[in-house]
Amino acid sequence: MSKRHWESDPAPLLAVSTGFDLSKVDPSSTPAFSGDKHDGQSVLADASDELSELQERLYAESRSGGVRRVLLVLQAMDTAGKGGVIRHVVGAIDPQGSKVYGFKKPTPEELEHDFLWRIRRQLPGAGVIGVFDRSHYEDVLIARVRSLAPAEVIEARYGQIIAFESELAASGTTIIKVMLHISPGEQRARLAERLERADKHWKYNPGDLDERALWPEYQKAYQVALERTSTDDAPWYVVPADHKWYARVAVQRLLLDALRRLDPQWPAATFDIEEEKKRLAES
Repeated sequence: MSKRHWESDPAPLLAVSTGFDLSKVDPSSTPAFSGDKHDGQSVLADASDELSELQERLYAESRSGGVRRVLLVLQAMDTAGKGGVIRHVVGAIDPQGSKVYGFKKPTPEELEHDFLWRIRRQLPGAGVIGVFDRSHYEDVLIARVRSLAPAEVIEARYGQIIAFESELAASGTTIIKVMLHISPGEQRARLAERLERADKHWKYNPGDLDERALWPEYQKAYQVALERTSTDDAPWYVVPADHKWYARVAVQRLLLDALRRLDPQWPAATFDIEEEKKRLAES
């Protein structure tokens, strides 16, 4: 894999740590990356084979009793590029080893349960890379901005989320949480493109403008969620997303590094290889 355009490990620059201030993150920046769009696309393509192999090794490990799995959480304002990350990064791996789920407005059934009930139902199994397109964080983001629950209920959810994610980590789940950080100007341009192009009208939701009007409130809600719930078990990374190519290559790098640390191995054969070769030759 080519590393010629990563000047350093981007994770420390993207990680949410003590003193983090979302307002200081430039959505148009490309931390630790020295190249342009073409370079980013090249690095994305170069790394896809390694990402695919590591995922297959993780899946193979689970077929022999392994319990490890990965959960990638993607949160963002509308148009920030979650779908593109899923297509261009996660799309490079074998579908049988991945599970993508997009959380929408809770259904009446889901509202009858606690807010984590529907999340637990979509967790990845052993050997699988799970991706949440939005997640349990909606319950401390839009719920906070829109006052969809009492303030004391929302306040309690931060601790519940931390306990939930610690439970997942203890059971073998590597959690990577990414906020794709887009600027209001770039969002305006992307919404305008959806209105101008017939092939993108289906993506446009008039409600997006209602949420856009609450931009400052959402930024405050994200700031609280990020600083309150970024832990060693489940760290947050804020990825500048005005450049789609950078968001994709940065998330790929975070996912790739997590799998490298796991270093899954091909399971050893449970049969006599030479005997099976002989039997095959005689068949």
